[in-house]
Parts: sequence; structure tokens; C-alpha cells
Amino acid sequence: MKTDNNARERLNRVWLSEDACDIEAFRAEVERQTDLADYPYALACEKNVLIYDSASLTAACATADGRRAALAEICEVLAGGPGVAVFKRAYADTAVIDAASRIFDAIIDEQRRTNSGGGDHFAKPGANDRIWNSLEKHCLKDPENFAAYYANAIIALVSEAWLGPNYQMTAQVNRVNPGGASQSPHRDYHLGFQTAAAIEQYPAHVHRLSPVLTLQGAVAHCDMPIESGPTLFLPYSQTYLPGYLALKRPEFSAYFEQNHVQLPLEKGDVVFFNPALFHAAGSNRSAGIRRVANLLQVSSAFGRAMETVDREHMCVVLFPALKVLAADGKLTQDEIANAVAACAEGYSFPTNLDRDPPVGGLAPRTQAQLMHEALAGEWSAEAFAEALADQAAKKLS
Repeated sequence: MKTDNNARERLNRVWLSEDACDIEAFRAEVERQTDLADYPYALACEKNVLIYDSASLTAACATADGRRAALAEICEVLAGGPGVAVFKRAYADTAVIDAASRIFDAIIDEQRRTNSGGGDHFAKPGANDRIWNSLEKHCLKDPENFAAYYANAIIALVSEAWLGPNYQMTAQVNRVNPGGASQSPHRDYHLGFQTAAAIEQYPAHVHRLSPVLTLQGAVAHCDMPIESGPTLFLPYSQTYLPGYLALKRPEFSAYFEQNHVQLPLEKGDVVFFNPALFHAAGSNRSAGIRRVANLLQVSSAFGRAMETVDREHMCVVLFPALKVLAADGKLTQDEIANAVAACAEGYSFPTNLDRDPPVGGLAPRTQAQLMHEALAGEWSAEAFAEALADQAAKKLS
């Protein structure tokens, strides 16, 4: 028989809470110094961030053993090391970058002309220019340039180091114009795009899992001196387990503001970081630099279900039945919620963020949320089916 004390300890191990976040425990995690000797492939360490020369790193990967060793080092940099690394001159031929930039500029100009696109999860609307799904738009506009751009050896190497083979690439362009304010400090997708109340519902092992499902990167499309606001990082902050909840607290945000680091980048550099690293795009205080980065979000091959399920069709069929069962008192509200969870999509992503932006929050409305709203509002089956189809259409690229 377990004692009450053991039961309480188990609860604390499994369920993380915002109130339990401890700034002193956090300081003990992040206030470390990176020892360059631990990372033999790195060229230098600046402000606790590891710097790699891309040509030298690529050359070291010429043999199977060399590549395996480099993959291992990069993996440990991202896992328990500083969590962030800069790969200098990842694009030795920046003409590829310039051609891609012209494509992105044309897309942004069209978005401005048509008043479409834009938005940001962690910055005020209008603070920057966004191209959602730049990956697909780039490919369709200029497949040859797309091929040259994503043929990059460093992008492939770091993606494989963190996620293994068969990863999925997505990308979004972010252009922060002069005067553009910084983002609020945050962690990224998946748990980073949830409210504290939602995050607390996930057990601790999911907090550990979330960072290994994705990888964050950014390709510098221009020179980025400090005044242009390159990304702010807090090395080692990815190692603090309750970190998805901690950044909701003012003492953690204040610590980030006082202790973050920032490195200038050059056109053709690429920075990669653990998605759980505390970070934020910086303020562009320059007079005339449009700071452009193509933000890479690479996903694990395993972030998908085994079977293809037509959840929209299921929801259309289930909705009238749930209305009848609820009206007849044959299912409680909790039981109805359980049935909805088994049928409807309960997660906002993937979606088309041009048509389905995160209005009023960090994530768009889910299929399950729409179904609950329709049930509570006693919508007709026809009205629900129409709203569901409209929601599904918004998610298409």
C-alpha cells in the first residue's frame, strides 16, 4: 500500500504546474558555461553559443565514421548542451539566397497588395511580414531555386542529427522591418503553442517528448548586425523540464530579458536550436535593414497516426446522434466529450495559417472545439456540416 506522501510525490512527478516553477532551480540549470573542448567539431564558442564552420563540418562528414561522430555531437549540443548552434557560411554561394529572397519579396508585396497573410504567434500584428508555408510557395514559384536552396548539406545534417531520417520540412519567412518590436520570449511547437491551462493537462513525459518531435532553424537572408534584432537565446534553458509553463510567469520572462544572448549573423548563415530553448525575435532598431529569415521547422517522421481517418465525415454523421443522445439523457456531458474526443480532430495543426490564422490566441479553433460549440448552441445538422466543411477548406494549402 502506497502512503499519502508517496502518492503526493507521484502527482508532482507526473503533473507539472505553473505554480511549481522555481526560478532558483531554473538558474541552476541555465547558469553554465560551454566548454569548447567538449565539442571538437566546433570552431568557437561565443556567448555560450557554439559556432561551426560549415565547410569544415561538411568535410569531416566525408566518411561514414566522421558523419556519425558529427551527428552525435550536434545531437548532444541540442539536447543537453547549450541548445543552439550557428553554422557559418552554410550557403557558400549566397546567390541562391538572393534568388530566394526575390521570390519571398514578391510574395510579401502581393500579400500587402491583397491584404492577406501576415500574423504572428508571439508578436503584435503588423510588427513584421510573414509568409506562412514558404516551403510550398517557394517550390511552386521556382522549383529549380527551391532544389538548390534545400539541397543544402548543413540543413540535412542537423535535421538528421536531431530527428533521424525521413524528417518532414516546413518553413515560414519572417521579415522584421525597421522599428519592428521584439517577440515575447517563448518555446516553440507543440506545447509552446498552448495556454498554461492546456499545458498542465499533459503528463511530464509529454513535456520531455515535445522537443524531440521538431527542430527549429533559421536561414539568414541578409546580414544581421545586433541592431537589426537577430534572435535572442537563453542557452541551456531547454533543459528545464517545466519550461513550457515557466515562461507564463513574470520572473522567468524578466530573467530572460536580463540574461539572453544575441549574436550577429551574416547572409548564408544558418542557426539551429532545440524548440524548447527560450528564445524571441529581437527588436529591429536599425535605420534601414529589413531583417529576413526563413524559419525552418523540421518534424519527426513519427509525428503521425497509423491510419488515414476521414474525421470530417465522421463528425457530420456523429453530430445528429449526439444531439439525440444528449436530449434523451442517455449520455452525460462527460460521456459526450469522450465520444467527441474519439471522433473529432482535437489539435489545431497542421493548417493553412493564411486562411486559418491564430486569431485571439496561439492556435486556431479545432474540429473538436467547433463540435462542442455546435452542440452547446443546438445548431442544426446542416449548419454544423457547413461550418465543418468551411473549417476544413481553410486548412488546405
